[in-house]
Amino acid sequence: MILSVTFSKPVKNISEILGEDYTRIKIRLLTSSLAVSKNENYFAEFFTKTQVFHKKMSENEAKDFIALHAGKTFKNCVERTESEEITILANKKGKVTELRKKIDADERRLTQIKNNDKEKNYTEKSGSEKTKHYLIPEGQAVPFLVHLGVMTAEGKVVKAKYDKFRQINRFLEMLDDVLDDVFRLRESEKNPVTEESPLGIVDFGSGKSYLTFAVQYYLSEIKKIPAEIFGLDLKEDVISYCNRLAQSLKLEKLSFAVGDIASFGENKHPDIIITLHACDTATDYALDYAIKQKAKAILSVPCCQHEINLQLSPKSVSADSPFAPLLKHGLIKERFSALVTDALRAEALEKKGYKVQILEFIEESATPKNLLIRAVRKLESGGTKSSVSENEGKKNPLIEELCLRQTLLDLL
Repeated sequence: MILSVTFSKPVKNISEILGEDYTRIKIRLLTSSLAVSKNENYFAEFFTKTQVFHKKMSENEAKDFIALHAGKTFKNCVERTESEEITILANKKGKVTELRKKIDADERRLTQIKNNDKEKNYTEKSGSEKTKHYLIPEGQAVPFLVHLGVMTAEGKVVKAKYDKFRQINRFLEMLDDVLDDVFRLRESEKNPVTEESPLGIVDFGSGKSYLTFAVQYYLSEIKKIPAEIFGLDLKEDVISYCNRLAQSLKLEKLSFAVGDIASFGENKHPDIIITLHACDTATDYALDYAIKQKAKAILSVPCCQHEINLQLSPKSVSADSPFAPLLKHGLIKERFSALVTDALRAEALEKKGYKVQILEFIEESATPKNLLIRAVRKLESGGTKSSVSENEGKKNPLIEELCLRQTLLDLL
């Protein structure tokens, strides 16, 4: 029986085939008696860059969809059954390869945990096949959101906090996308996620900790994944407040402390590192820590990239340099500096064996600080960690052309 299927890497004309520019599709088995009685055995999620639609399918409809689109409309398809994981890959020439791997008891248990009663966390408009939903749904009071003033006691999102509610859910979507990869990396180390060995997450610069509490709630209450989460910030009053809130909500696996990244300790090896709006080079120190501690995934929203902006001026380059027009106007120079900073960070992560994506975190109309760097450690085909890039020692041409220094590159 098929437990779950994930489609990714769509073809360029995906909208002509399926009617939308879907970036990925997830299909999972429903286990409730109501779903079985209505012949709606599977729940499908269709993701675009900004929206998520859903649809229920019968077993035959799900099988037909997989046969029609795996390795064709989507170049990558991972199908999990009760006994094996089937990966269907298509190369640029259209050649399809099928890889099969037996699933052990721990992997099967994790898949079942992720599928268990997940359908209750989605809202659906009557008569509509496509509708927007959130991973933390509206209409159901969530204790930490009530305490933080995002929700009322009745579960209604406060109008003035709706952007924050959407931001929280958007971040959770991005986290959810990397969990399977993190599980596989843990399993490759013969250390699957269990109650005795929970998923380890650190949030550097956690602030008031909307996202830290959201990650705890999503993993523990919705996904039922054992997780130990730690928030670190320099503001004592904020940390004191967060610890009091965690204690009042009886969240034993969530804790906070005052300190910087260096004080966290080199003997700890968290699976996932989070940084949200860590100012200027604080992001670089967090990424450096993540790389050196071999974090399996990184989600970082940079902020205030002053370092390179302060180094650049029209005099930084010759008049005939292709970069000269980008340095003439302050606003363009500021945006160019931010893009250069994050491009260098992304390349540094790639050279250290990470698969990197630069994503839109939230609409630019909500905040200009809307880029998220998402990185996941790679695995080689044999299941071992990927070696670093052969070009690691080569200096970046941007650094040379603009005569720059960049903190992350200096730290590595």
